[in-house]
Amino acid sequence: MKPIITATELQEIFNQENLVILDARTGKDARENYLQNHIKGARFIDLDKYLAEIGEDAAFGGRHPLPKISKFAETLQKLGISEDSHLVVYDTSNGANAAARCWWMLKSFGIEKVQVLSGGFQAAEKAGIPLKSGEEIFEKTSFILKENWSWPTSTLEEVEKEIAENSAIVIDVRDAYRYRGESEPIDLVAGHIPGAINIPFSENLDENGAFLSPETLKEKYHNLLSDASTPLSMTKKLIIHCGSGVTACHTILALDYAGFPIPNLYVGSWSEWSRREGKEISTEI
Repeated sequence: MKPIITATELQEIFNQENLVILDARTGKDARENYLQNHIKGARFIDLDKYLAEIGEDAAFGGRHPLPKISKFAETLQKLGISEDSHLVVYDTSNGANAAARCWWMLKSFGIEKVQVLSGGFQAAEKAGIPLKSGEEIFEKTSFILKENWSWPTSTLEEVEKEIAENSAIVIDVRDAYRYRGESEPIDLVAGHIPGAINIPFSENLDENGAFLSPETLKEKYHNLLSDASTPLSMTKKLIIHCGSGVTACHTILALDYAGFPIPNLYVGSWSEWSRREGKEISTEI
């Protein structure tokens, strides 16, 4: 199953029995906005509550560390998700925020039928997909927790080692001005991890906020990463990061859509690296 679904395609399966739609919008009033208007049947999944486990110190884990596997399994049960559910996730940022993080977590957990809505809530509204306000009623499920499961991630120490040994391509998907250290609107220090390259996640989308075609994405990433020093032959590992391990998943999603193997996520990302004492910071391009 391709990881991206269009609003038109969602319309075609809207009454499918095993379809579960998740609303992963973020922001200060995310839940209130969800209650005001969401895709009919969609269940709200909170980034900070269900897709992360916020710690006391972002220097160890970043701003959005992953929850424990057992806790995420409980979340799936609460949301009425089972192994045979067909999941469609959306947000209000063209799928560029928590929808991609949710997709990555579900996919990593072993759920195969999971897709992100291209264009997000705005595309659904424009396409005339039924909307609703208020709470949604659904039953809990019993989700079987897989043994010895772990998130496909890279730690700060592993990122540092891979860069030092030139054995991985580390991609920073933040906006170029943040990568260059011109300004930092969220974290405490501006700049980037030395050795990381910058491919902003926004370049995965067209002018209307929809995902580029898989063919276009494949050509784009092949051209960007296939030179003599960084061949995209997967002899080098790919590690993706952003500010806090959320929008990085947008590029992981795009790479999967383009047919490339799913790379590792550096969850702590810049929010961890920039706060960790003794770590080098670069503003060189």
